[in-house]
Amino acid sequence: MQQLVIHKEAEKVMLADAVDTFPNECCGFFYGKETADGARQITEAQIVVNSKEGDQRRRFEISPLDYMKAERYALSNDLTLLGVYHSHPNHPAVPSVHDLAKALPYFSYIIISVMDGEINVLRSWRLNEEKGEFEEENVKVLV
Repeated sequence: MQQLVIHKEAEKVMLADAVDTFPNECCGFFYGKETADGARQITEAQIVVNSKEGDQRRRFEISPLDYMKAERYALSNDLTLLGVYHSHPNHPAVPSVHDLAKALPYFSYIIISVMDGEINVLRSWRLNEEKGEFEEENVKVLV
């Protein structure tokens, strides 16, 4: 199981966004570094506007322009764009079929389950290209 270490300040940004956006899905990027053994250290999270047209309670979308801005931000701050986070309002923190269809191989995908406006759980997933499915990452939050 891959290791994902989240700095407390980055976690706070993601969790606050998930609660503030409820009952809609929130979304954003997270940045940091990958260690030699493949573990990922998330040091920053950045909120992005959910650009999905229609029902945002079940879907999120990040515009190509926001992806481009995120890549530029990572380069200019000597960071790596490690992945995307989003929330699942009143649903478990398990990737949907839609999440799988949109997933990129390198990224980690943090999903935050928000039940009735309260954080339930944060889990992270990474796409296994060979199997065509998500595998869960071990998440640790630095206090």
